[in-house]
Amino acid sequence: MHIDVMALPQPLANAGDLARNTQSAGFSGLLFTEAGRTAYLNAAIASQAAPGLELSTGVAVAFPRSPFVTAATAWELQEASGGKFRLGLGTQVRTHVVRRYGATFDHPGPRLRDYVLAVKACFAAFRTGKLDHHGDFYDLDFITPQWSAGPIDAPDPKVDVAAVNPWMLRMAGEVADGVHVHPLGEPGYLARHVVPKVAEGAEKSGRSPSEIAVIVPAMTIVGDSDEERHKEREFVRASLSFYGSTPNYAFIWDEAGFDGTTARIREKQKASDFAGMAAQITDEHLAHFATESTWDELADKLIGKYGGVATRLVLYNALGDPQRFERYGEIAQQISAGTHTVQDR
Repeated sequence: MHIDVMALPQPLANAGDLARNTQSAGFSGLLFTEAGRTAYLNAAIASQAAPGLELSTGVAVAFPRSPFVTAATAWELQEASGGKFRLGLGTQVRTHVVRRYGATFDHPGPRLRDYVLAVKACFAAFRTGKLDHHGDFYDLDFITPQWSAGPIDAPDPKVDVAAVNPWMLRMAGEVADGVHVHPLGEPGYLARHVVPKVAEGAEKSGRSPSEIAVIVPAMTIVGDSDEERHKEREFVRASLSFYGSTPNYAFIWDEAGFDGTTARIREKQKASDFAGMAAQITDEHLAHFATESTWDELADKLIGKYGGVATRLVLYNALGDPQRFERYGEIAQQISAGTHTVQDR
């Protein structure tokens, strides 16, 4: 199990130091999510600042960019990183895609499936000079040498997709190389939905489920005293309330025994009561959806929760205080190297 750090893209002048610090601390890789800044430019700088560090977008918004533009960007990053780049793609939600990006959102699941296949067709075209993809949403069949990146001395980039509902999870298993699990993805959800649905999709395409990377973000609350853990606890509480406000994710709360959580959060959200949103996340929610421990217990807790399921575990809130970051890195090294064994599991 590889241990990565999740980061929002930084001002470009800071991206190199972030990558070097991540590598020096002992993490396997750096995952850039996409918000106000794009993930790709940070990944480009990181590839040069910390050669050998594994990099990924987790996730970049697909639909506002054509499949060819995305494929060409991923191709250059794969070359720049020496084959250590993973392209993570997601749909985002309708409001953002239509009203912020000015792009089309019709049939987002099938559209993303076709998008992934179109991106992979572009990868093949960069090597062969022939582009031939005809799907339900994208038709690509023209490329000339001057508009092709050409072959690179690295494998094609892996393409991962963000998925929550069963259809998307099956699609990820069928056409992608990995699945980005949602931050609400607690172990019960992984067992009920992620593992079996990804396996169904893999079987449909004649692949083993082991070929599909399962990339899981983990929210952690760590410290050797309650005072030390308090700040992280409140950060995680607010983060869970943000993710939990989306109606499509309500079933995750409900199945975990927290019926009506989304409705209560949304009631506060509509009143712009952000403190009230966070207050809907109880300590029982935190115990279920986050990992709270002392520093000495953290490796055991993470392996016990995610070992055997997660291919890559992404520490959601490791960044911040430099000393805490170094301690998280020590845990990452233990788990990634397989030198840590779970006690009293």
